[in-house]
Amino acid sequence: MSGIGKLLNTLRPPANWITAVNFLVAVIVGLSIYMFYIARAGSYLSDDPKTCVNCHVMAPEYATWANSSHKNVTNCNDCHVPHDNAFKKYAFKAKDGLYHASVFTMGTEPQAIIMKEEGIKVVQQNCIRCHNDLNDRVKTNRVTREMNLHGEGKLCWDCHRHVPHGTIRSQSSVPNANVPVPESPVPAWLKSNMSKN
Repeated sequence: MSGIGKLLNTLRPPANWITAVNFLVAVIVGLSIYMFYIARAGSYLSDDPKTCVNCHVMAPEYATWANSSHKNVTNCNDCHVPHDNAFKKYAFKAKDGLYHASVFTMGTEPQAIIMKEEGIKVVQQNCIRCHNDLNDRVKTNRVTREMNLHGEGKLCWDCHRHVPHGTIRSQSSVPNANVPVPESPVPAWLKSNMSKN
């Protein structure tokens, strides 16, 4: 018997457990597929800004972006994920998305979303990437990859505070923001059965 065959034999449950193990595996796979569907996980592979309001906590960010000068030329990923290569982009999206999902699931999201250090570096590099040929006074220090404006270590939004999200960005600042609301993931047949009860 080959090495793989031996390994599979050691992992095989006793005969009287096979039904229970198969049931447990089916439940885990089913719940995983359901969570993937409910969380609209596939939408996070796209660059559609509507994806960002799958979680209601991003409504202020979406509303302020949708009314900004950046709306017609960028989407959320243009600013908030690295553009070095596809692997870095999707690795960053996955890591950031898992963090956001855990914070949202635990109900620990802050009233005002504040970028973490890693996100600040990514946004700063994307500001420089897009606006490099527009501003010859902005220089990038290749060692630190941080922006220097006239020799000072400022971020682009230290001066351009209202671009693209404005300065007031909390859950309570735009309570009636006109943002796209995701459709309910509950299938129509289930809704009709629930309404009959």
